[in-house]
Amino acid sequence: MGAATASQTPPLVNALWVLLLGSLLGFELIGKVPPTLHTPLMSGANAISGITMLAALTAIIKADGSTSLLVLGSISLGFALFNVIGGFLVTDRMLAMFSRKPARKENS
Repeated sequence: MGAATASQTPPLVNALWVLLLGSLLGFELIGKVPPTLHTPLMSGANAISGITMLAALTAIIKADGSTSLLVLGSISLGFALFNVIGGFLVTDRMLAMFSRKPARKENS
């Protein structure tokens, strides 16, 4: 028997490899960022999570009746959506720290 090629590998195995490698790479990269840069990093990650949501939707659409790929795509979509919402909430909180508070009116 010859070596397996990419076309012979089941789609679920490919999807799980991407999930595993992406998780390990993300964990390694985030671990190397100093804590003072976590908030700007989270704000910038919203764009990447948006792309992840598009990729998850594509995986769901192209599941071709494969329940496991449909479930994996749905989980990916949920995690990406959670990340985008959290990122926007943190960004909003961060921007609120820099906004000027309205001046108080004195009672005459």
